[in-house]
Amino acid sequence: MLALQFLTRVPVPAWVGFDPAQMRRAVRHFPLVGVLIGAFSAGIALAASRLWPPTVAAALAVAATVWLTAAFHEDGLADTFDALLGAAPRDKALAIMKDSRIGTYGAVALVLSLLLRTLLLAELMARDPAAAAVILIAAHASGRSAAVALMAALPYARTEEGDAAQAKAGSVARDVPGIDAAWAVAVGLLTLAFAAWTQASPIAAGASLLALGCMVLMLRHWLRRHLGGYTGDTLGAAEQFGEVAVLLSFAASASG
Repeated sequence: MLALQFLTRVPVPAWVGFDPAQMRRAVRHFPLVGVLIGAFSAGIALAASRLWPPTVAAALAVAATVWLTAAFHEDGLADTFDALLGAAPRDKALAIMKDSRIGTYGAVALVLSLLLRTLLLAELMARDPAAAAVILIAAHASGRSAAVALMAALPYARTEEGDAAQAKAGSVARDVPGIDAAWAVAVGLLTLAFAAWTQASPIAAGASLLALGCMVLMLRHWLRRHLGGYTGDTLGAAEQFGEVAVLLSFAASASG
């Protein structure tokens, strides 16, 4: 319930509260929350496809996830690109990530992410709506698995705990137990395997796994070089990259 509260706008009972130790353990459930988010988006896509063309249905499905997550990961993607594509020194890059305004790099990254996810989902739905729904769930789950893997691969970049919100973000990002990271990755792998099974295409699962692994390694190198670690914003960027990587892999497999 803590993971659900952190990643979505879904209301949870007041007694759930917030406990840093439990929040660190809740990271293992981020991919399961991704399954729920993906299922919600898939339901919207399938319902909309009965009334409109695949492109419109896909756009509504992507919009539904943006609403459900309050653009949580999209915000991280935009902040990451604004901070790191401008060749700013580390301290300035971290300050840019705290700025609520969006710049050119962030706006372009956000538009391209939304466009790619919409077009790829539309392509998959045009071929097989039911299979596309399962692939969408796998993309959301494994994208969050990739973010958790990044947590385990790097230290947290920020050292200051300026306000309550910053302290809350830090408590999530630090000291993630290895067993919990492994559990999160395993959930992502299972969703990919199931999606590949629905298409009878193990190649799609293999391509997705390879793309996700390369993406995590590249992000790890990029963030270590520029920040010395990662922030909550960069985890959002990792989740967005993960979604796109999975959708690209399955769309390429379907085309082949």
